[in-house]
Amino acid sequence: MTPKAQPGFFDYPQKAAFGRVLPKSKVFAFGKVTRRLRDLFAAEIAHIVWRFKLAPETTNLPAGPGVAEIQVFGLELKPGITDVTEDILHCIDNAIGFPIIFEVTAPARKGNRVRAVTAYKRPSEADSSKWVVGEYFSAEWHSADTTRSPLPVALNLASLYEQILRQLIPVAGKPGETLQNLAERHRMMAVKQRELAKLEARLKREKQFNRKVELNAHLRTVKAEVEALTGGRNF
Repeated sequence: MTPKAQPGFFDYPQKAAFGRVLPKSKVFAFGKVTRRLRDLFAAEIAHIVWRFKLAPETTNLPAGPGVAEIQVFGLELKPGITDVTEDILHCIDNAIGFPIIFEVTAPARKGNRVRAVTAYKRPSEADSSKWVVGEYFSAEWHSADTTRSPLPVALNLASLYEQILRQLIPVAGKPGETLQNLAERHRMMAVKQRELAKLEARLKREKQFNRKVELNAHLRTVKAEVEALTGGRNF
């Protein structure tokens, strides 16, 4: 039986292999990093490995709008750490001026687990030297020895980046919907899902009948908003 392909887990060209350990100090040098964030890096991250550099000279694909290169970073977690805190991802994204696909590896009893994590990252419209980093989305955890999928066929690096992200964004795009609009819809869905969870928790705690009625009405409204954003499906 052919193993199920894992979103975002690709067989990158050997010509693009970079394979260099990126010291945490290099990440910290690109911006103001709080003590809390330094402590998170120390507690969670064993190594940051710059695994692949997808560029015109390593992929035979020209640069595309907003995407001159794509970087693939391996984050190797320390024993006992089951996932990475998003603040760490955001710190690295802010330090590196290219889109990044993270491959997070967590130690496990029966072999390491890995999953791809990324955010839609684009140059700022107000200042092209700065980047806008959206919400993070990821694939499911799977065995580190899972067979990698071939890279999607693309005309340029922007198209390649878009296809990789569309595999990882946990909601299907609508006909003609741009990647930026899809990522924004996903962000709005995440906001509404968090609001929904808070309302459900408040409803469970509420004792007054009148307040329960009000909360139920609000809950139905938010559920309808989520369904409208997802096309009737949860994500």
